[in-house]
Amino acid sequence: MSNPMGCEASATVCDGASCVVPEGNFNAILSVVLSTVLTILLALVMFSMGCNVEIKKFLWHIKRPWGICIGFLCQFGIMPLTGFVLSVAFDILPLQAVVVLIMGCCPGGTASNILAYWADGDMDLSISMTTCSTLLALGMMPLCLLIYTKMWVDSGMIIIPYDNIGTSLVALVVPVSVGMFVNHKWPRQAKIILKIGSIAGAILIVLIAVVGGVLYQSAWIIAPKLWILGTIFPVAGYCLGFFLARIAGQSWDRCRTIALETGMQNTQLCSTIVQLSFTQEELNLVFTFPLIYSIFQLLFAAIFLGIYVAYKKYCGENKAEFLEGSKEKEIVSTQPVYTENGGFQPDEK
Repeated sequence: MSNPMGCEASATVCDGASCVVPEGNFNAILSVVLSTVLTILLALVMFSMGCNVEIKKFLWHIKRPWGICIGFLCQFGIMPLTGFVLSVAFDILPLQAVVVLIMGCCPGGTASNILAYWADGDMDLSISMTTCSTLLALGMMPLCLLIYTKMWVDSGMIIIPYDNIGTSLVALVVPVSVGMFVNHKWPRQAKIILKIGSIAGAILIVLIAVVGGVLYQSAWIIAPKLWILGTIFPVAGYCLGFFLARIAGQSWDRCRTIALETGMQNTQLCSTIVQLSFTQEELNLVFTFPLIYSIFQLLFAAIFLGIYVAYKKYCGENKAEFLEGSKEKEIVSTQPVYTENGGFQPDEK
C-alpha cells in the first residue's frame, strides 16, 4: 500500500500528521557488547582464581572443615539475612532488594585473599573459603533468593530470573575448577595466568564503572538510602564475621581472615549477574549498587587494615597469639602429604 505522506519505510506515523524515525539501537548493541566482554573478563578472573588454589592444601581444609563451615555460615547465612533486614528496614524497591540479596549471596572475591595476606591472616583458609563459596554459590544463591524474596514474589511485585542467574553462575563457576586443574598440572604456567587474571580484574572494575555509567546514566540518580545501605552492608559483614569466628574459638589470624571473606564480596560477579539477568529499564534502578558496595567495602577494609597495622606496631600485640596461626600453618606445610592418606605411603624396602 502506498504511503501518501511519503514517509521512509522505517518511519512510524504518529497521529496521522508526522513521520518519526525510531531512535538508533546504539545503546542496545553496546549493552550486548558489555555483557559479552564482562562475561569473558570475569571468566578469566575466575579461571585465574582457580589457578591460585593448591589442591593439597584445599583438601586439607576440606578434611578439617571447621573454619570453612564458619565461613559458610557467614557467607550464606549472615550476609543474605543482613541484606534482607537492611532492605526491609530502609524500605527500598523490591527489585533493588533482589540485587542487595544477590550481593549478599555472592562468594568472596580475590581481593579478600590479598587483604588477608596484608592482615597476617590464614592464607590457606582464605583461598579455600573463596573457592568453596564460589562453588557453593551455584546452589546457595538461588536458594537464598527463593527464601528471602518470597514475600515480594508471592505478591507479584517481582519475578526472579532464576534461569539467567543459574546460567551465569554455571558459566562463571566452571572456570574455577579448570583453573584448579591447571595449577595442579602446570603450576609454573598457573602463576603467569594468575598475574594476567589480576590485571583483568582491575580492567573489569574500570569497565563496569565507565561503560555502565554511559549506558545507565540515570542509575546514579538514586535515593540516598541506597547509598547508606551500601555503606552499612560491608561493615556489618566484616564485624559479624569477625565476632562469629571469635565466638567459635578461632585464632586471631583466622578471625581476621573470616571477617575479610565475609564482608569482601565478589562485586564483579554481582555486576555481571545483574547485567545478564535484568532488562535495561530495570538496570537503571539497580546497576549502581554493586559499584557502591565495591567502593565502601574497599574503603572500610583499608581502614580496618590501617587500624590493625597501627595496633601491631604501637601496642605490641602478644607474640604468642600473633604467631598462633602461623605455627599451625607451618606444621601443616612441613607434614608429609602421605601421612594424610595411607595409600600414598612410599613402598618399604
